Amino acid sequence: MKVVAMISGGKDSCYNMMQCVAAGHEIVALANLQPSENKDELDSYMYQTVGHQAINLYAEALDLPLYRRVIEGSSLNIGRGYRQREGDEVEDMYHLLKQVKEDKGVEAVSVGAILSDYQRVRVENVCARLHLQPLAYLWRRDQEDLLSEMISSGLDAIIIKVAAFGLDPEKHLGKSLVQMKPYLKQLSEKYGVHVCGEGGEYETFTLDCPLFKKKILIDSMETVIHSADAFAPVGFLRFLKMHTEQKVNDSSSWCCHLQRCPCQNFIEEMEHAAKSEDTQDTFTSKSYSSDVVNYSQEECDTIVQSSKRTALGYQWICDIAGSCSEDQNIHDQTKQAFSLLQEYVLRRSFLANS
Repeated sequence: MKVVAMISGGKDSCYNMMQCVAAGHEIVALANLQPSENKDELDSYMYQTVGHQAINLYAEALDLPLYRRVIEGSSLNIGRGYRQREGDEVEDMYHLLKQVKEDKGVEAVSVGAILSDYQRVRVENVCARLHLQPLAYLWRRDQEDLLSEMISSGLDAIIIKVAAFGLDPEKHLGKSLVQMKPYLKQLSEKYGVHVCGEGGEYETFTLDCPLFKKKILIDSMETVIHSADAFAPVGFLRFLKMHTEQKVNDSSSWCCHLQRCPCQNFIEEMEHAAKSEDTQDTFTSKSYSSDVVNYSQEECDTIVQSSKRTALGYQWICDIAGSCSEDQNIHDQTKQAFSLLQEYVLRRSFLANS
């Protein structure tokens, strides 16, 4: 699929891009929400804004178009679910992704969420309204394993904000993930600090990764103390001067070593079994048929595609989703999606036997 990557500059959004490429998707654009002029840190439930001064260099580093929008809204709707509300910061994401879809024809959005249901619900709401597929390969991964993967994959990121007991702006800002990994593990074991910073303990900025054609260099920066708390001081780095530099190393084979989504191995086993059957047209585009599922008016109109059933009984069914109603949570939407899947399979079986 053609993908737009939501980037903050942090390690998670960057590593999720790498996962998207390893899964065969094509990143065609970058998207970022930035604070208004003369602001570094916003009281936002959704977005990382520290390090925004260097985001424009991502376009150079990746050789991709970058779409940016100033965050005009604020955190108005902070409940467990989300209802569309003008003036909420989530609507800034909607308008930004809407523009990218119109310009680039993207089909999916790369999102580096790991643990936050708050962010997940809002991203899924925006994607459902724009008929985009969210791609969140890091979701609910073990954070210690994930941090190790990021480092071993060649992703180079530094700490640019700290806000947790045991993290000191004067000691830890500017240090790399490689340097901080042992200490972060200690903090996790002693105080329950999230190793990947998913509790807001720290934020990062990626200077280089295998996707980059140019690496980002920070020439000068300053430390800003946001809160001089005696136990958990909050501080961040403000970039003053930076530039990109052409890379000379070849990292084209990096994707072969990435750990993929756990379900990917099972999917490949099914594909291998199906491809080895005598029915060679199983996976051709001609073997797909379309059928419109009769949803109620309160739900989304969806065209469901399905492959022919193979001799081993495998069949691929795509584009079934739960209700787009904002009144339903993810649990209800998932139940409804499976009910629709069951209805579709039963109806197709009836038509095949009639």
